[in-house]
Amino acid sequence: MSIKENLKEIESNIREFEKKYNRESGSAKLIPVSKVHPIAKIIEAMDEGYTIFGESYVQELSKKYEEFEAKGIKQPIWHFIGHLQSNKVKYIASFIDTIHTVDKLKLAKEINKRAEQNNRIIKILIQINTSGEESKFGIKANELNDLITEIKDYKNIEIIGLMTIAGLEATPEENEVEFQLLSNLLNEVNKKFNLKLTELSMGMTSDYELAIKQGSTMIRIGTAIFGERVYG
Repeated sequence: MSIKENLKEIESNIREFEKKYNRESGSAKLIPVSKVHPIAKIIEAMDEGYTIFGESYVQELSKKYEEFEAKGIKQPIWHFIGHLQSNKVKYIASFIDTIHTVDKLKLAKEINKRAEQNNRIIKILIQINTSGEESKFGIKANELNDLITEIKDYKNIEIIGLMTIAGLEATPEENEVEFQLLSNLLNEVNKKFNLKLTELSMGMTSDYELAIKQGSTMIRIGTAIFGERVYG
């Protein structure tokens, strides 16, 4: 199937799941994940009306940004969805719209600093390790309040929500528990800090129905749109 057909099928599924779980139509947004795919494929998706794309590697994203500039094509709205090291923030701070994977105070400070240097406000989501796996990135649920206390008044970042990557080898039931945890945490911090965070970035190709059931507003899908990734 073509990228156009893949997008159409996934969008149809998302609308169907929204209806199934009494979600408002359009409340779950598809973010095509274009990492390790060439900009020709991104442009194909842009031709279908998509403007937001998720990338996971700083060097690759910077190169793609430069390619769009060189071609004189309007840039997509770039979302960074991979693990981000503090020392790499400077390379994307001038153009990144949203960073989904803030999991350390040091990283939040660096994003705020680099955003200020570029006279920008960068939107962020705080990544939660909902599975408890040691190999996973993200803060523990019980660390969330402390991090928000530290960063909620930073002038050059805007906290818009929470993000998680469910356990890849978990059962559907376990994945749903993780998604429900993230949804509950969003409600809790909004109440505790009088915030209006709205975004839940959760759900990928294999589990986005359950993510939508539990309130996801950002579905991150790559392979089912662009095909298998070829590394190397």
